[in-house]
Formats: sequence, structure tokens, C-alpha cells
Amino acid sequence: MNMQKLMQQAQKMERDIQKKQEELEKMTFVGSNEWVEIVINGKKEMVSCKVKVNKVDEEDVEVLQDFITLAFNDAIKKYDVEYENKMGQYSNMLGGLM
Repeated sequence: MNMQKLMQQAQKMERDIQKKQEELEKMTFVGSNEWVEIVINGKKEMVSCKVKVNKVDEEDVEVLQDFITLAFNDAIKKYDVEYENKMGQYSNMLGGLM
């Protein structure tokens, strides 16, 4: 394989990676449970947090905080699955550098 063709393939792969990263950044991921729904963007930043109950008793605050954490982690897992779907082919090609 000649060097010019190899460079063209690398540039194409770089454009593909950039495009897929941009697609991911435009997506949102929802994590939820009985009490809480959170939304994160493709940069793994929390966009919103919605409590699903009308009134939270003072003694339930600690439980609510745990549910928020669980919902956030649920959204991150969904992001990670989508990231692997879009970018996994490249990390295999680059020997796990991504």
C-alpha cells in the first residue's frame, strides 16, 4: 500500500470520527427511575433534572439524592452505549487508543 493512499484513508477516518463526535454532542440521553428524570447532552453535562413527585418530605431528601445519582448514571450508561455504537469501530482500528 502506498503512503498517499494510507494518508487519504487516515484523513477519511479522521473526518468520520469528527462527524460521529459531532452527532453524539447533538444528542440527549434520558435517565430515569420512579422519582427522578434527568437529561444529559452528548458532552456528558446534565441538561435538566425533574423530580416526578409533587412533594418530597424532608426525610426523603437523602433517598431523592440517591435516585438523582441513579438516574444520572443511567443516562451516562445510555451515552456510553451510543458512543460505542458510533465510535467502537474506530477504537478497534486504532488499537484501543480512543
